Amino acid sequence: MRLNLARFDLVSIRLAVACVQTGSLSAAAREAHLALAAASRRLRELELAVGDTLFERHARGLSPTAAGRVFVKHGLSLLQTMDQLGAELSDQRQGIARRVRLCAGTAAINQFLPPLLAAYAKQVPQVRVELDEQVSEAVVSALREGRADVGVFVEGPDTHGLQTAAFRRDELVLVMPAGHPLSKARSVVAFADCLNEDWITLTTGAAMLQTQQQAALTVGRPLRLRMQVRSFDAVCHLVAAGMGVALLPKAALQPFAKALPLRARPLKDAWARRQLLVAVANQDEAALGLMAFLKQASQNAKADAPKKQ
Repeated sequence: MRLNLARFDLVSIRLAVACVQTGSLSAAAREAHLALAAASRRLRELELAVGDTLFERHARGLSPTAAGRVFVKHGLSLLQTMDQLGAELSDQRQGIARRVRLCAGTAAINQFLPPLLAAYAKQVPQVRVELDEQVSEAVVSALREGRADVGVFVEGPDTHGLQTAAFRRDELVLVMPAGHPLSKARSVVAFADCLNEDWITLTTGAAMLQTQQQAALTVGRPLRLRMQVRSFDAVCHLVAAGMGVALLPKAALQPFAKALPLRARPLKDAWARRQLLVAVANQDEAALGLMAFLKQASQNAKADAPKKQ
């Protein structure tokens, strides 16, 4: 049976979604700003239009049928599309001609991107940048699958088929709670000497975790993963609480080190000095423009860096 989409209004679709989310017609009616009787009538009309029962009614509320779950899955996608349409039309009225989806790793967001994106917004006000934070592997996947226009990530994932450029460099340091025995060691620490420790790391797919695992494998030792989290903030709080040690970019650690009882030591391992890349998967003009801006910012940062004596 082919459905007549003209018979579905957005209010009724939002009501059906709210029924699944709340399990209650009265709660869904409140969310949809409808009287209970009007909400009940809309739900019946929606089921007649679909030609199937969407919800099972019982004393404790509502539960979706198989047809209801399918309807709500696609209804939610439709609502998101309509919300996006409304936002883009609003952008057009405000002089914003294009949106660019930027997917970036935690290291890039914590250390470099916020002031650059603020500067870009002033320089190119007709383009709005939408930022999504992901681990490096997920950034590359988003580019390949068309879910992102521009990506910024730590060098390491396969970039075949992507147009890439150098963005920035950073340095990983060993982070430990204040009073930890390693904090009293010599100023430079070898990663291999820390493998008896419990480690707090980012989630699977993070370039930093993959680097640690490869370094441990090289010396034939296991990496004792105790906890994996999604943010530098969580890593720092767990380390400060004495749950283990961690590696973090030096610049990203600074704001946390001021507020938490943490100590840091540089690593003598060459892989602790990392290259971050900016990449695009196609020749979209707005995406290339943002990539060029970030690439130029990297070149300016190198030119402004103090020369080593």
